[in-house]
Amino acid sequence: MAKKIFIAFVLLIATGLQSFSQSKEEKAVTDAVESLRNAMISADKGSLEKLTAEELSYGHSSGKIETRKDFIENIASGKSDFVTIELTNQTVQVTGKTAVVRHTLSATTNDGGKPGTVKLLILLVWQKQKGDWKLLARQAVKTT
Repeated sequence: MAKKIFIAFVLLIATGLQSFSQSKEEKAVTDAVESLRNAMISADKGSLEKLTAEELSYGHSSGKIETRKDFIENIASGKSDFVTIELTNQTVQVTGKTAVVRHTLSATTNDGGKPGTVKLLILLVWQKQKGDWKLLARQAVKTT
């Protein structure tokens, strides 16, 4: 009897743990976010192009809005230079071919040769296009 209770308990825990794991699509979006983070630090123009949708609307906490071309050029040129980026408190919600990601971004910067730090709340909207997750929209707000 004790053995049956133990097995039932283990199965219950295993089932509960599976509900906390990411789905295949959530994992793919999480991987895309990490690739974007790395591409922004390395200023890898090719990776930035691969990860972003042509229709990208990239909103800064200052209210400035950039197109895909503006975003990639500013990163690749060093005008917007991320030395480090740490993402915390991340959530990922996938609905069909759309994913919403929220996280806190803490970074050290060297924009135009001027060292700085930034801490922002970020909303990312990803869209699955031709089998790949592409960043469609981003909005940052300052933390309080």
